[in-house]
Amino acid sequence: MSNTQFNYRSSHVGMCVRDVAATLRFYVDGLGFKKITEYVVDEQIPEVDAPCSLTATFIERDGMRFELLDYLKPGVIGAPPTRRNQVGLTHISFFADDIDAAAQALTEFGGTIIENTRVGAEDPTLAQYIFLADPDGNRVELMHIPAGTAW
Repeated sequence: MSNTQFNYRSSHVGMCVRDVAATLRFYVDGLGFKKITEYVVDEQIPEVDAPCSLTATFIERDGMRFELLDYLKPGVIGAPPTRRNQVGLTHISFFADDIDAAAQALTEFGGTIIENTRVGAEDPTLAQYIFLADPDGNRVELMHIPAGTAW
């Protein structure tokens, strides 16, 4: 049976954050997302230890929507992947005309350029990309595809 019989459409990506203000600064002020809504949840939810209290903030850009989960109780645990061959969501990606300038600009909003991730700098006819970490360490790729390059 094929799953094409169902009407799937994208909804959002949930991202647990340590500091929602720092995350909003990076994604809204730095990357141009818009804050859509915010709500408080003070009830037990699946897969979270009791007691549970959180604020969920939705942001969106170009149809890409994130739910930023700020857990007041029980707090946050763990760390995002640090390698692209690590199981799980490894990065999110954005196009930029000048990835080096864009990456540098994002450091003013709490991003950190990840060393040794710049690819294509020696040949401007190739795809260009670089990785940053957002304030929580989630990887963000900036890429530029030269005109005439298949994508």
